[in-house]
Amino acid sequence: MAPNRPDTIYPCPFSKKYGIPYKQAWLLLKVFFLYRFILSSLFVILLYSRFSFTIINRHYLELYNYTSKTYLALAILSGVFSFWRNINYSLQAQSVIFIDIVAITLLMHACGGIESGMGILLAASIASAGLLIGGRCSMVFAALASVAVLGEQAYGIRIDGYSGSSYPGAGMLGASFFTITLLAYVLAKRSEQSDLLASQQKQTISTLEALNRYIIQHLQSGIIICNRQQQVYMTNEAGLQLLQQAAQPEQLQDISLQLSEFFLTWVDNQSEDFFTLQRPDKANIQLRFSLLPTEHETFYMIILEDTALHNQRLQQGVLASLGRLTASIAHEIRNPLSAISHAGQLLSENPKLSPQDLRLTEIIQNHSRRVNKIINDILQSSKRQPSNREKIFLNQWLPDYLEAFIAEHGLKSQDFQLAFSESQLYARIDPGHLKQILDNLCLNALKYGAAEKGSIVLLVGRYHLNPCITVMDHGEKLAPAIVKHLFEPFFTTSSTGTGLGLYISRELAELNQAKLTYDVTAEQKNSFKLWLSNAEQTKIEL
Repeated sequence: MAPNRPDTIYPCPFSKKYGIPYKQAWLLLKVFFLYRFILSSLFVILLYSRFSFTIINRHYLELYNYTSKTYLALAILSGVFSFWRNINYSLQAQSVIFIDIVAITLLMHACGGIESGMGILLAASIASAGLLIGGRCSMVFAALASVAVLGEQAYGIRIDGYSGSSYPGAGMLGASFFTITLLAYVLAKRSEQSDLLASQQKQTISTLEALNRYIIQHLQSGIIICNRQQQVYMTNEAGLQLLQQAAQPEQLQDISLQLSEFFLTWVDNQSEDFFTLQRPDKANIQLRFSLLPTEHETFYMIILEDTALHNQRLQQGVLASLGRLTASIAHEIRNPLSAISHAGQLLSENPKLSPQDLRLTEIIQNHSRRVNKIINDILQSSKRQPSNREKIFLNQWLPDYLEAFIAEHGLKSQDFQLAFSESQLYARIDPGHLKQILDNLCLNALKYGAAEKGSIVLLVGRYHLNPCITVMDHGEKLAPAIVKHLFEPFFTTSSTGTGLGLYISRELAELNQAKLTYDVTAEQKNSFKLWLSNAEQTKIEL
C-alpha cells in the first residue's frame, strides 16, 4: 500500500469525475471477493455432485472442469491481493470483472448456452462493475459482457446446433447488463455524494469543536463544567491557574470545600449566583454559577474571574466619572485659586509690609502651590488613556528604566540595586503606566525609606506563575492604622505630600490587570509588590 494514499480512487482511465472513498473502495472489493469465492466454489462442487450430468453438457465436461477450477484459483488469488493491497486497486477491480465475464461465459456454454440460465450470473458482476469502477468504464464491461453472450450464442448455433430462437433472450440479457450498470452507477454516485456530504459535515463539526475548545481554553475567565453530583467534566487553562491546580480535578471538593459549599448553596437557591472564593495566597476569585442544559443531561457551568480583571472593568468606569469630576474642579477651583495666588504675590511686593505680613503672604503662596499641585495630579489621573498593554521583557526593560531614573533625578548608581531570580520574565502591561508606577514607588522609597541606611532593592521574580516586582527600603515599619489607609486618595503622613501617588499607582495597576500591595519582609523591611500579568499565557479578552 502506498504511503501517500489518495482520499478517493479513480479506477478507470475513461472516468475522470467519478471517485469513491479509499477505504470504501477496498471494502467493496473484499465483499465482491467473498461473493466470487462462494460462486466459484459452488461451480466446483456442482462438478462432483449427482446433478452434474443433468446440468453440464457431457461434450463440454472437460471445459467445465478446467474453467471452474481455474476460476476458483483466480478468485482466491485476487482475494489475497485485495487484502494485501500490493497491486493497484484499478488493475485489480478491472481484472476480476474481466475474469468473471470470460469464466461465466465459458461455464454458461458448457452448461448449454443461454437456455441454461447461467448468464444471469453475469448481471451480478456487471452490477459490481458499476459499484467498483463506475463511469463509462463500467459501460465498457457491460458491452463486453453483451458481446460475450451474443458471441457464445452465435458459436452455439453454428457449431452445436442451438436454436436461433435464443437470440432475443441473449439480446434482452445484454440490454439488462447496460440497465443494471446504469442503475449501479447512479446508486454508487448517490452513495458517493452522501459519503462526501457526511465527510464534510464531520470535518465541519470537528473544526467547530476544535475552535470551541481553543476559545474556551484561552479565555481569561476560568470555566468549570460539572454535573449535579459535582463531578468535573472540563476545566480550561485559566481555571486551573486561578485555582492553582496542576491537573483537572475529578470533584469540586478536590478544588475547595468552600467552592463545593457555594455550589450546593446555589443549587438550593439560584436567585444568588455570585460568590467570592479566597485562595491560599489571599487573592479573591469571583464565582458565577449558571445552568448548561443539553439534550440528554443538565450540566452546570462555573465562571471564575480574577479580581484583577474585575477591578480593571470597574476602574474604567471610575476613570470616566473622575474625568467629569475633574473638569468641574478645574473650572470651579483653579480659577479662584489663581486669583488668590496672584493677589498674594502682588501683596508681597508691597514695601510697607512688616515681616509678619510678609510671612503670611509666603504661607498664602506655598499653600496655593500645594493646592494647584493636587489639582494637577487629579487632572493627570483622570486624563489617562486606556491601557495599551504590550509584551515586555522585564530582564531588559527594568535595567534601562532604572538607568534613566537615576540619571533623571541626579542619583548615584549605588542608591538602587536590581536583582532577578529568573532570566526570562515577560509581562503584559502598558510601558508608560509601568514607568509611572515605578516612579512613584522609587520616589517614595527615596523620601521615606531611609536611603542613607542602604540601597533600595528592586527584586524581580515569579510568584504563583506571574512576574512580580518588589521594591524594598530601610524605612520604619508602618503602623497597621497607616497600612489600612495607605492606598486611599489624599492620605499622607507628610505635610508636603498630596496623598495621590500610591492611589494613582494602584489604579494604574488595576487598569492593567496587575495588583499593587504592601507587605513587610522577614527582615522587617517595607516592601511594595507589583504583581503583573504573565505575557507568556495566551488569553482571549472579552
